[in-house]
Amino acid sequence: MQALVLLLWTGALLGHGGSQNTGGSLEDSPAPDTTGLPVEEEDPFFKVPVNKLAAAISNFGYDLYRVRSSMSPAANVLLSPLSVATALSALSLGAEQRTESTIHRALYYDLISIADIHDTYKELLAAVTAPEKNLKSASRIIFEKKLRIKSTFVALLEKSYGTRPKVLIGNPRLDLQEINNWVQAQMKGKIARSTREMPNEISILLLGVAYFKGQWVTKFDSRKTSLADFHLDEERTVRVPMMSDPKAMLRYGLDSDLNCKIAQLPLTGSTSIIFFLPQKATQNLTMIEESLTSEFIQDIDRELKTVQAVLTIPKLKLSYEGEVTKSLQEMKLQSLFDSPDFGKITGKPIKVTQVEHRAGFEWNEDGAGTNSNPGVQPARLTFPLDYHLNQPFIFVLRDTDTGTLLFIGKILDPRST
Repeated sequence: MQALVLLLWTGALLGHGGSQNTGGSLEDSPAPDTTGLPVEEEDPFFKVPVNKLAAAISNFGYDLYRVRSSMSPAANVLLSPLSVATALSALSLGAEQRTESTIHRALYYDLISIADIHDTYKELLAAVTAPEKNLKSASRIIFEKKLRIKSTFVALLEKSYGTRPKVLIGNPRLDLQEINNWVQAQMKGKIARSTREMPNEISILLLGVAYFKGQWVTKFDSRKTSLADFHLDEERTVRVPMMSDPKAMLRYGLDSDLNCKIAQLPLTGSTSIIFFLPQKATQNLTMIEESLTSEFIQDIDRELKTVQAVLTIPKLKLSYEGEVTKSLQEMKLQSLFDSPDFGKITGKPIKVTQVEHRAGFEWNEDGAGTNSNPGVQPARLTFPLDYHLNQPFIFVLRDTDTGTLLFIGKILDPRST
């Protein structure tokens, strides 16, 4: 069980899990058993099949993020792991048992007992890509030229994932043009056309694409947006457009173990962004990253308290285009690239040769309304609270309804695109 978030309200500081209490009580603590130890029960949230599946593939997403971040310690990271997970999950439909088990372990399917994972996945995709969510996410399996694919695999792929595989024609220019056209159609033109050359000797290319532009529940006043300092570290500062709200309603907590301030801002469509802001600009983010799991994020969602704060947040527009092949090879999926068994797809030996990811993500002042929910009363604070995202931070975009990790980012420099 991950450590619970420390909460601050009416001057009280609550210890992890309520075990240390210096000024308040945590009413939701588990009842002790006869040994005096807390009894852990499964969160009812995860008993819903679609939520349980969402937790599994989100944990895959946090794993993928950690590997990507460790490979790029000095650079921004932007990922929509859902699109990559979807491509892998769809590919597992064509795998024989040994290879299927390899994929399912990486996606944490071996820890859940959902009778038909793929039908549940269809339900999950429909939920998180509903128009009000503002998320566009799509995946595609691309095969080597002129490969004969079994019709049973194509039918299963269409039934649960709503997509058809693409077989290359062997002309690099035309193949790239067709892939770009598909991406443009899926993302409604929000993702730039790739100018990268088609890789040589493709056997299986997995492609995951995603785009998100969120709308805050409460919009920012653009007249209050101004250039302000963003501290890259203790010595280097850059000026970036910073949005501000002197009376922002947000959900907040302080985690002393991770030495970071956590805030959650609601977006329209039952989505929210959780920010992890270290206490110091030079603090290593690794400890925060290692804590990220579906269960920990659900704990945060349950434990944070609504407060009023002075908020500043940089305008952000990020994009990513590249491979996540090496990252997946680091995640116990190397056998997919060596000698997998995709006998349910074709009679010819094939293997994964490349996994590509394209993503776009932005937020600005746009929002649904000018006032916070009048029915929500913030907790009383005995001190003014400031929350300034003016130094490196991590953010998690999450679907509130299912708990799905939609996007995750490490922002070391908000100017980078």
